Amino acid sequence: MITQTTKNIVHVVVNVAVSDMLIHGLKHTRLYNIWCRMKRKCYNSKDDHYKYYGKRGIKVCDEWLNNPVSFYNWSMANGYKDTLTIDRIDVNGNYEPSNCRWVDMKTQIRNRRNTIRITYKGETKPLAEWCEILNLNYGTIKRRFYKGWDVVKVLEYHK
Repeated sequence: MITQTTKNIVHVVVNVAVSDMLIHGLKHTRLYNIWCRMKRKCYNSKDDHYKYYGKRGIKVCDEWLNNPVSFYNWSMANGYKDTLTIDRIDVNGNYEPSNCRWVDMKTQIRNRRNTIRITYKGETKPLAEWCEILNLNYGTIKRRFYKGWDVVKVLEYHK
C-alpha cells in the first residue's frame, strides 16, 4: 500500500533526479565548464582570477548564475562554437546576455583592459589591428606610441 508520505518522497526523489539529469546532461561539456569558470572567477575569492573579476565587481547575471541550461540556450542562440571563447564586450561589465558574445582568440586578446586603442581618421581600433590594416610592425609602432608620439605620426611615419 502506498501512503501519502511515500508519494511525497517519490515526488521529491523524481524532482531531484530530473534536476540532476538536466545539469548532468551538460556537466561534462565545454559549455558547462565555461559556465563554472565564469562563476568561480566572479564569486570564489580563492580562485586565481578572482582579483581580475569578482574583486573588481564583475558579476554573473541572475539569469545565468544558477542556471547552466539558460546559459547553454543563450550560447546556442548566439553563435557558440567549440573554437570560440566567451567575451565581455565591455571589459568592465558583467557576464550577461547584452554584454557577452562568442569570439575567436584574436578578438578576445584585443578586448582586454590593457589593450592600446587608437583613434585614427575617426575610427577607434586596437593598435594591433591598425598595424595589421596598415601593414606595420607592431613592436615598432608600440614603442613609438609609448615614447609619446602623436597618433598620426605613429601610424604614418613610415610613408
